Amino acid sequence: MNFRYPPTRRSAAADSYHGCEVADPYRWLEEPASEETAAFVTAQNAISEPYIRSLPKRGLLHERMTELWDVPRTSPPTVRNGISVWAHNDGLQDQPVWYVHREGEEEPSVFLDPNTMSDDGAVAVIVTSLSPDGQLFAYTVAESGSDLQRLHIRSTKTRDDLDDVLHHLRFTSIAWHRNGFFYNRFPEVDPESTEPLRDPTVHYHRIGDPQDADRLVFHNDNDPEPSYAPTVTHDDAYLVLSEYLGTSRRNGLLYLDLRNGLADGLTDGEPVPADRWTRLVDPEVALNSFVLHLDDGFILHTDHEAPNGSIVHVPLHDRDARTTVIAEGSSVIGGVGAVAGQLLVVRLVDGSHTIERATPTGEILGQIELPGLGSIDRLSGRFDDDCVYFGYQSFVDPPSVLSWRQGTTEPFDPTATTRKATSRGGIAAEVVVERRYATSTDGQQVGMFVVRLADTALPGPVELYGYGGFSIDMTPTYSPARLAFLESGGIVAVANLRGGTELGEVWHEQGKLGNKQQVFDDFGACGQQLIDDGITTPGQLGIRGGSNGGLLTAVLINQQPDLLGAVVSQVPVTDMLRYQLFTAGRYWAVEYGQASDPDAFQWLISYSPLHNVGEADTYPPLLITTAESDDRVVPMHAYKFAAEVQHRAGGESEQPLLLRVETRAGHGLGKPTAKIIEESADIYAFLLHHLKP
Repeated sequence: MNFRYPPTRRSAAADSYHGCEVADPYRWLEEPASEETAAFVTAQNAISEPYIRSLPKRGLLHERMTELWDVPRTSPPTVRNGISVWAHNDGLQDQPVWYVHREGEEEPSVFLDPNTMSDDGAVAVIVTSLSPDGQLFAYTVAESGSDLQRLHIRSTKTRDDLDDVLHHLRFTSIAWHRNGFFYNRFPEVDPESTEPLRDPTVHYHRIGDPQDADRLVFHNDNDPEPSYAPTVTHDDAYLVLSEYLGTSRRNGLLYLDLRNGLADGLTDGEPVPADRWTRLVDPEVALNSFVLHLDDGFILHTDHEAPNGSIVHVPLHDRDARTTVIAEGSSVIGGVGAVAGQLLVVRLVDGSHTIERATPTGEILGQIELPGLGSIDRLSGRFDDDCVYFGYQSFVDPPSVLSWRQGTTEPFDPTATTRKATSRGGIAAEVVVERRYATSTDGQQVGMFVVRLADTALPGPVELYGYGGFSIDMTPTYSPARLAFLESGGIVAVANLRGGTELGEVWHEQGKLGNKQQVFDDFGACGQQLIDDGITTPGQLGIRGGSNGGLLTAVLINQQPDLLGAVVSQVPVTDMLRYQLFTAGRYWAVEYGQASDPDAFQWLISYSPLHNVGEADTYPPLLITTAESDDRVVPMHAYKFAAEVQHRAGGESEQPLLLRVETRAGHGLGKPTAKIIEESADIYAFLLHHLKP
């Protein structure tokens, strides 16, 4: 089949970097609202949509994925004062529904249903927080996958929203205190703006007040770049601010004494003076995640002088007198919760999670038994509770919730009252999950999970998935789409590349900034190992990744096209010279570097997908996906890369080099189930059709 691509205007736009002029002929595609950009999108979808819908296995995949998705899924409940709130999806609902249950009631009841907020399921609840007395539920909503959110407050008794509505929220945390809560926000901007996000503030909202009356609690008058997330200690004594520069985990910590009240000595509405804040930890030194206020000090999870993580106690009167609670070990500490009077330490062991129990003084009490090799989603509970809830999932187990109380682990199963239909989901065949290792270019062993059905013939079509950045770990997760791919004879490999923290902060450092090429080498090595092991062949090796993983796949198609049988690059970052100029892009500079720095320019230009497209007529089949409302990795990355690839192919090719643009969707946050199934069927139909021996 021959593919002819719409002609895309090339302009004379260019930038000069340290004496090097770099052409940017598709600069105009950075304007998402222009008529010319809209025409480009329409023309691209006119090619990609009919082709993908015509793929022979697409219909069957969509049908089977719909069946496999029809599995009940529940989030860990939040329990306050005998009132429990949780989210539950019967299976095919576009958005999970929130339920409430009060002690003494026989059954839970529907409390908040986002599916009633739009006709297409594109309005999602993102951030939630239940007040300490359980009477009020704060929640944010986002439309079309946008990071921009607004906050509402609902009574758990009446099920009605209060009049309070808060705007200009992105990446917001909510921390209740007395008759209101602390939250972080950004200045008011045009919702359609792609300008970088800067100058956040922290405020206190008193229930019933208009937002413009919210007290300013913190503003960095000297630097608009850091962002802040508020937390109130379990005893209501201190407000703790975690301070971040971009996406760096090397946070600072400040605290404010609340024991005499937030407004002590202040007139109504007066901002909290800067001198009331005390700095406990300087930023850009190490991870220092707040865990618990205890014995006039804070317990922190840190990787300071402990790349695998440790737990320390820092006295508030002497921040340099920190003592070790739990020392660094051979396994990585992925997170710590202070729940049910204990420290629950989530560890990473060979790519999967375990939960270790310890006293606040560091005495190890044992482990919480898990169903198998999988991932812990969230620890839910407070230090003075007697129970902890946590989410669990694996490659074959759908997300479920377990509770632990006084040595006993039990399922939290609200489905008897919230599930109204018999599930058609599940997979009958035996699933094999194994660990394999590839040797990367520097001799380092890189682990990966390989998942297949027991009776799958080898070699076979493989989806190799990777991310490799931002300290994000690739642990086992449940995917109905992948299960449908396995049933169709496919094999899934998930790589634990440098850039994550599966092997600690050192593993992350080896895959960021000037070391970023190592991530791409790791990914290529995993692909080659799967071929060498007889799992697949070059024609059957497909790769997929999204966001930073979209960057990964876009780089690999440029650098090693002959290794690959097909490539799916979802919401990719591709313009490494200009990414920081748009919305949240500036946060990523700590991971990538910026072209304004001469050294960073050299490594960025060496791999930037947009600037390194080769003879694309020899590329394997390529599917690039994005969404019009993506305000995190703005669509211009996908637009410009697709235009350049099609241009370098001479405007036509025998293999597809396609761009799929979705409407009423964003980076992926809160995407409706129906849209997820549609996109998944498109992707796996594309892979299965093109991955041939």
